Amino acid sequence: MSYETTIDDNGNTIVKDATLTPQADADARRRRLIILAVLAAVVLALVAYFLLRKKEEPAAVNQAPAVTVITPGRTTVEGVITATGSLAARREMPVGVVGEGGRVVSVPVDAGDWVRAGQVLAVIDRSVQNEQARSTSAQIDVARADAELAQANLDRALKLVDRGFISRADVDRLTATRDAANARVLVARAQYAELIERNNRLNIIAPESGLVLTRAVEPGAVVGAGSAALFTIAKGGEMEMLAQLSESDLASLRTGVTAQVVPVGTDKAFSGQIWQLAPVINDQTRQGTARIALSYASELRPGGFATATINSGSVEAPMLPESAILSDDDGSYVYIVGPENKAVRRRVTLGIVTDSGIAIASGLNGSEQVVQRAGGFLTEGETLRPVKARRPN
Repeated sequence: MSYETTIDDNGNTIVKDATLTPQADADARRRRLIILAVLAAVVLALVAYFLLRKKEEPAAVNQAPAVTVITPGRTTVEGVITATGSLAARREMPVGVVGEGGRVVSVPVDAGDWVRAGQVLAVIDRSVQNEQARSTSAQIDVARADAELAQANLDRALKLVDRGFISRADVDRLTATRDAANARVLVARAQYAELIERNNRLNIIAPESGLVLTRAVEPGAVVGAGSAALFTIAKGGEMEMLAQLSESDLASLRTGVTAQVVPVGTDKAFSGQIWQLAPVINDQTRQGTARIALSYASELRPGGFATATINSGSVEAPMLPESAILSDDDGSYVYIVGPENKAVRRRVTLGIVTDSGIAIASGLNGSEQVVQRAGGFLTEGETLRPVKARRPN
């Protein structure tokens, strides 16, 4: 820089800036522009950095996988056990020949008929037995006549004994004769009654009221005491289902529990109750039998197949859909959303299985956010973006 020196009127020296040259002035302006440009660039870089950082933060959040979660809460679950089995008469009574048997002359009932106690199911020819009964009846008359004659002889002897015409020994003999004659009357009557009872047993009769299930005899057949059962009757028409259950299911039931039975071939359900639980388990199938009592219905045919839905009680527990539950060699587990939206693997114990889901016996209290589906693609500790599942309308 150059300076200009002058002296004023008082003799003082004055120093002034000399006028800059055009080249120096241009350089100065250029330097100022460069400095301003650098400052502007720094400011723009800072602004861009903060703007980009704000955009990257939600982008990082959006990159976390979205998962549908549900909060199960606690629900009262009605336990249901499904079992299969066959239908049968609850009290099946085989009816056969009681007496000596013979030729069947008529069968007035057929399978499917209702009968009452004492009703004749089949009639057996008794022509010979009837003649024997008439002979025995005549023997009663003979014995009675002999007894009357013996009594008359004794009465006459008693009148003569005081006159000395008859000895006391003769009276005793006549008395014994009279007693023997009376005894023969009783024997004849007993023989006749026995024969009548035998004849009555020739007919096949119903021991109890009920429904005739089978008929295995036709007129003309010859039957005897060794013959197989001629009829099968369901006492009172009562039926039952023999439901086959596993050991664990059988242990959770008790008598009196209600059940719904649906026979194969129909959609109609019949209400019943368990009246007996098998005291033993089949060592081959490892199953036991629950006997479900049923009232008569034409759709319930013994020997048929049926499905039973048995109420096994109620529990209060979280309920999850099947899609939320995973399993491995260690058992069942679910994924829940933990702190900082991290995936947490939780071991669970399964309970009652229903049409609406599976009850969780242990492992959850119901307040957790459980991953509803796609848990098999998650890893523990992974950041998640939970989305609440929509409730069904």
